[in-house]
Formats: sequence, structure tokens, C-alpha cells
Amino acid sequence: MPFRRPVRAVLAAAAVALLSATAAACGDAGQLQSAGPTQAADSPAKLWPDLRPASSPAYPYDVATRETVKGLTVHGGDIRAVDPVDVVEAELKAHPDDYGSKGAYHATVDRVKECRPGGDRALCPLLKPYYQDLTGDGRPDLTLGFRLYPTNQTAVRVYTVEGSHLVQVLADNDAILGVELAGRALIERNPADISGYEYRTTWEWDPGQRAMVFSRDEYLHTGAGRGPRKPTASPSASPSAS
Repeated sequence: MPFRRPVRAVLAAAAVALLSATAAACGDAGQLQSAGPTQAADSPAKLWPDLRPASSPAYPYDVATRETVKGLTVHGGDIRAVDPVDVVEAELKAHPDDYGSKGAYHATVDRVKECRPGGDRALCPLLKPYYQDLTGDGRPDLTLGFRLYPTNQTAVRVYTVEGSHLVQVLADNDAILGVELAGRALIERNPADISGYEYRTTWEWDPGQRAMVFSRDEYLHTGAGRGPRKPTASPSASPSAS
């Protein structure tokens, strides 16, 4: 799982204060008033110029994942013809360290069986699949989510088709508040450890690595207002639980 760390905080309060100060500088008699002398702009000051540069990153952080799904063939290159339950079961089989009896997500295996016809759909961990072109090739890609039991995490996966192969181009596990698709980007919203804040992580398609790569990690204050836009679900012939 990628290591979460904030890159910046949104300075909403400072922005409000700046707007208030600007408004106060304008007279209500219709005339401009001086706000005082303008402070000269200073160039950035370089700190510790003799500091020895780091030769390796402080944290291991996978900016991209890419894996061909074994055991599945995409007939005619149509990703909608692939059963999402088959996709999840292929992952369970390919990663026994995660989903085996001693794995962190071992309870997911029995839950996925409930996604099949005759199972208890309320117990199925698979979320509704979405289809949207994220790679820019003009064809829809598959975005999947499924709960990782017994934890409170959710797996977020993106798949594309290359020839007759299904290729996973994004894999992330985390506690999820919400997921959004915006153009060719996928945005995850995750709870922060401070009330009133959340993490937002953006993944974007990189043609060079042929994968969805980590591009932005924000630590944001969340206030009252309109919620995130919800992408439209595409119909799927495969069973899934919302």
C-alpha cells in the first residue's frame, strides 16, 4: 500500500483574510484608496547550501503498478465482456500472501463466493464497476473496487486491454471516503487522523510507464459545501454489489 504523507495544506483561512483585506482597502465612496507602500518582491532564499543531498528516497513509494492478469482472455478486446468477479478471483489466486489463510485480507475469499449466482449479494465485497477511458486510447477501461475483509480497507483497481490480455494498471488499498473519475485521472479521498481534514490522492495515466501513476497527494481541510461529483455507472452483465 502506498505510504500516505501530506504534501501541502490548503490555506483557506489565509485566502479569506486576504480577500477581506482587499475589500477593506477599497473605499465605499467609489474612490480608490491607498493600501500603503508595496513591499519589494524577494527572491527565494536557499537554505543550507552546504547540506549533502540525499542519495535515496526516505520512504519506499510505488508510483505505478502494472501486472498482466493471468488466466483471463479478453475476446475481441471488449473489456465489458470480462466478468468483474473473474477479475477479482484472479487476483485472489495470484496473491496468496495477501488472501491466503494467514493473509491480511483472508476473509475476502469467502465473501467473493457470495458474488456468484445464488450467493448472498449483501455479503459480496465487489462494488459496482465503472467504465471510462483513462488511458486515452478511445476505448473504455475498467475501474473496480472491492472491500478487503476483515479490514476496513477497500481495493481500488484499474484495468485496460492490450491485445487479448487484461492488464492491471492501478492497484491501491486504503481506507476510502470516496473515489472520483475526472478525465484521465482517478482521485481517492481518504480519512485523515485529524478531524475536519482528509487526504486526496490523484493517479493519472502515464504513457511512458503505461500505468496510472501517483501524481499528487493533498492534505485538505473539508468544510460544508457541495459533495464530489459522482461518475455515472455503466451497465454490466456481471453480478456486483453496490
